Amino acid sequence: MGLIFVVMCGLFAVGIPIAWSMAISAGVFMTFVLGIPIEALPHRIMGGLDSFPLLAIPFFIFAGNLMNTGGITRRLVNFSSVLVGHITGGLGHVVVVANMIMAGMSGSGIADAAGTGAVLIPAMDQAGYPKRFAAAIVAAAATIGPIIPPSIPFVVYGSMANVSIGRLLLAGAVPGCLMGLMLMIFNYVISKKRNYQKENRASLRDVAKSFVSALPPLGMPLIILGGIVGGIMTPTEAASAGAAYALILGVFVYRELKVNDLWRIIRESVMGTAAVTIIIAAASPMGWVLAYQRTPFTIAALFQNAQLSPEMILLIINVVLLILGCLLEAMAILIMAIPVLMPLILSTGIDPVHFGVILTLSIMIATITPPVGTVMYVVCALGKVSIIDFSKEIWPFLIALILSLAIVTYVPAISLWLPNLLMP
Repeated sequence: MGLIFVVMCGLFAVGIPIAWSMAISAGVFMTFVLGIPIEALPHRIMGGLDSFPLLAIPFFIFAGNLMNTGGITRRLVNFSSVLVGHITGGLGHVVVVANMIMAGMSGSGIADAAGTGAVLIPAMDQAGYPKRFAAAIVAAAATIGPIIPPSIPFVVYGSMANVSIGRLLLAGAVPGCLMGLMLMIFNYVISKKRNYQKENRASLRDVAKSFVSALPPLGMPLIILGGIVGGIMTPTEAASAGAAYALILGVFVYRELKVNDLWRIIRESVMGTAAVTIIIAAASPMGWVLAYQRTPFTIAALFQNAQLSPEMILLIINVVLLILGCLLEAMAILIMAIPVLMPLILSTGIDPVHFGVILTLSIMIATITPPVGTVMYVVCALGKVSIIDFSKEIWPFLIALILSLAIVTYVPAISLWLPNLLMP
């Protein structure tokens, strides 16, 4: 099995995209080691996309792009500002709260980072915050996007691991709020130390006015999550209903979404969907080869023979995932980890819903770590900040997120309380 990883790392090192590196290395192993005809490779690639729940991905991406263009993001940012802007480090708190609210609508960290970053990085710069700090807090807060439901990674995990997507979505709600609280605490301490300013306290009238303006978008999480939990809609149907709701708000309610904008939004959504699904498809042959060689069961037996506790196993998995996050794209890690780790997780009695939250939180931290963090590149481009300057500012927020990961890992009730309550 070492050959497949040597070939993959070699291709990745010379600049081949990670998706094609996985597919080519799996094809080489299938042909030259297993003796399977190369014609089986495209069959396995297409088989990786043969899953109905994956149809939710383009709708979630489309909804996120509609929000960023149709005036929804700006109204949510304004609402967040009147709620927490008066606290020390006000605009930093606004970033976190705005991302927590948007997390209940788009399911994509990149969409949330692009939406809030476009509005708040210039605003923080004008208010006297360093651009590198603004980019760091926006990136860190965007990791909450796929944790609070809905979530594209949860859809992928649920479809591949045969786990209830509805329970997964509910499981992310409390951990997402925990992440937001930890980021706000660290933002407050940093802002207090650096004497960052706070906004004027909003009057009750301003709060009410902003709430009324933001009320229609706040109904989107109720449509998406309520439809899934209530058994009214599948995740795919809920995602399409959310996208339709965002379209109606942008065109008919706020009237900021023009016909000319739709073609650009559709094009961006198609490109975003392609970026995700190419990785899913290309990783499928890799997962098939690992399963064919019984690698997941070998790893499970190795841990069982070592007689490690479930807590120690989760610690090792978290450390490995965080290290891999510095080297590989987050979605690629998710797709490769699921077939390898699920037999181990099930054999040690770890709840697969709880593990889904742990795995997703780990890979979201990977999106803000150099050198391949996708969210990192988005916010650095928006703020015109170098990767080096970003790296100097992001580390306190990385600590906050890793602390959140540790708490979620070792207190399963944080993830499982809500799904056990609403979907027993």
